[in-house]
Amino acid sequence: MSILTTLTTVAVDVMAAVPDPAPRRPPGIEGFDAILSWAKWVSLAVCLLGLFAAGALMAIQSRRGEGGEHVGKIGMALGGVIVISAAGALVGFLATA
Repeated sequence: MSILTTLTTVAVDVMAAVPDPAPRRPPGIEGFDAILSWAKWVSLAVCLLGLFAAGALMAIQSRRGEGGEHVGKIGMALGGVIVISAAGALVGFLATA
């Protein structure tokens, strides 16, 4: 039996002996969950208001002949929605794990 085989066997035995406890949420985390929930909904509402504002500006400026300059603002607002939603999904996943 070679040294490499022996070391591999010892490493596997050591890794098998490492405990793997079930994840538990710390006590008193309910308040933190409420804060995260409020933050998510407020930030999504701000993004929605940003979309409304960008749409209104596009409508006003298209009458003046200056349309198309606010497409970047709409893209930024939609990008914000994507980031907020992804963060909410990640936190939800970590909270239930």
